[in-house]
Amino acid sequence: MTSLARPDVALRESWAAAMLELGDQAHGSGWYAVGGGAALDLTAAGCAAYVAALARLAEPAAGGEGRVPTEYWWVVDGDPSEVVGFLALRRDLDAWHHEQGGHLGYSIRPGRRGRGHAVRAVRLALARAAELGLQRLLVTCGEENLASRRVVERCGGALEDVRRGTCRYWLPTSAVPTRPGGAGAARA
Repeated sequence: MTSLARPDVALRESWAAAMLELGDQAHGSGWYAVGGGAALDLTAAGCAAYVAALARLAEPAAGGEGRVPTEYWWVVDGDPSEVVGFLALRRDLDAWHHEQGGHLGYSIRPGRRGRGHAVRAVRLALARAAELGLQRLLVTCGEENLASRRVVERCGGALEDVRRGTCRYWLPTSAVPTRPGGAGAARA
């Protein structure tokens, strides 16, 4: 079952495979925030440094020009857990994120797409956002990204507008299903 897990060196091999499979499309992974999009060190030491950097980016002091405090999650499935994607939850929006980036960034490995992982991950992010006191989230995607648009709409997103080719959806955190045995749980 799909769940969100805090980045953890114990999942290094699966993380590395996911990063390689996604390449420069690893949205929500923190790749740009940590290393500016440079090549990653996929060794155990490199993964440990990456995980530590992601933890620092969640701290309120992590803000600054072009940055807002962001929680990074690995979308995992199965037992043992396999990293099937990534999700970033921004607690605040600066001007750029309000216009283009939104509260959420996410991606699912190409080999694991079409199985509901993105919908379940976004719903889990909505539940986490509600815990943080956010009433709604802005989620953006390219106008041509029909798969992501369907994910957001399945999660209750309402299209506000399209700006420079970017669709801007608002998702209420109250739309999260509360029934037991739902989409999975976020794991600390």
